[in-house]
Order: sequence, then C-alpha cells, then structure tokens
Amino acid sequence: MRLNLWWSSRAEDRFEKWIAQRHQERVLAGDTTAAGPCPDDTFLENLARRSRKVALSDPRVDHAATCPICMNRLLALRRERRSRQQKLVFATAVAACVIIAALVTIARYEMGNRSLATNTAAIAETVNLWDTGAFRGQQPGPLQSVSLPAALVRVKIILPRFSSPGRYVVAVTHDPSGNGVVAEAAATATSSGNQEIIMADLDLRRATAGRYYLSTTHEQDQAAYYYPLEIK
Repeated sequence: MRLNLWWSSRAEDRFEKWIAQRHQERVLAGDTTAAGPCPDDTFLENLARRSRKVALSDPRVDHAATCPICMNRLLALRRERRSRQQKLVFATAVAACVIIAALVTIARYEMGNRSLATNTAAIAETVNLWDTGAFRGQQPGPLQSVSLPAALVRVKIILPRFSSPGRYVVAVTHDPSGNGVVAEAAATATSSGNQEIIMADLDLRRATAGRYYLSTTHEQDQAAYYYPLEIK
C-alpha cells in the first residue's frame, strides 16, 4: 500500500511539474495577459527565493505568473540564486579541505618536532679531569683516557686542579695538534668549591667510533690541553 502511494505521489509531482513547464512556456511566448503594472525587483527577488514575506494572495504574484517580462526576471533570479548556492557549497567544501589539510600538516609538524626533540635530546655526561695529566701543545705527560657516545652530548667537565677560571673552548679533534675538529663549543668555567667546571654541548652524532682527543683551551692565555678520547 505504501509503495503504491509513493508511486502515486511521484506521478503527481511529475504531472504538476509538466503543467508548470507548459504554463511557463505559454507565459514566455506572450500567450497570457498580465493584469496591473510590473512589481519592483525587491518583490521579484523575494518571490524568487520563496520568502515568507510574499503572500500568495498578493495580486503581484498573479501578475508575475502571467507576465513574460516578470517571468524572465524570476527565472534569471532563480538561476543566480542557484549559482550563488553552488559557489557557497563549493567554497565551503574547499575551506573544509584547506582546514583539514592544515590540521594534518600541523599534526605532522608537531609529531616531527616531538620526534626530533626525542632524537636530539642531549645526553648528560661527566668528564672528571681533576687528577688527570694532559698534553699541553706537544708536550707528553701521564694521560687518562675518557670516553663519550656518538650523540648530542651535554658534557660536564671538571677541569684539572689549579685550572684558571674564565672562558674556555672545548673541542673534539682527530689529533693532539687541534687538526680535524669534529665538534666545538665555548663555555665559561664556574667555580664549585676549589674546582672549575665547564658545561658544554658537543654534537658528536656524525663521529664514527674510534680514538680522538678532547681539548680545553683557555681563551685568555690560549693554553690548550689535550686528553685521549674514545667515541663509542
């Protein structure tokens, strides 16, 4: 029963649409007579968008329905309205895509930053040179080897006893002459009791495992000391 009613409703809709089209064709062909003057554009615009401001009992509605000039104007206004709606839908869809793409990009950027921050987090290391001898220039002396990982390292260096306060350049080199610098950083020594301590960031991520030298150079007197270093 419901299926029959649905088909009946569809048939009625098609029939009414056909009648409306035939009437529209007659009006546009000038086969009807309109009573009264043409209404203004404001009324036609309200009629085209089926505004509730327009009452069907308004005589201007009958005029517009039988006047070829008003009918042409109504059809043009409806086409413009449909065009604006389609553009609005398209613009909304584009804006939604842009927003989604921006959110995805931001999410990926934040994830990349988190991953980068995790991968580049400095590893804290302590190098205690308090009782260590060193090469000063090319002069040999008793040495104690130290080691650091091949990573971004925040190294705390306890300088040998009697070291001068002030600013130092810390470097990792291939030989005890300062050649082949692998990483370098400048830092100011801070006093802790009778010790001088340097905190320096050294990027050793590109260094291959092997033997190197860790040097400390006092910027004031340019006194450089070299300590055997193993990068693992």
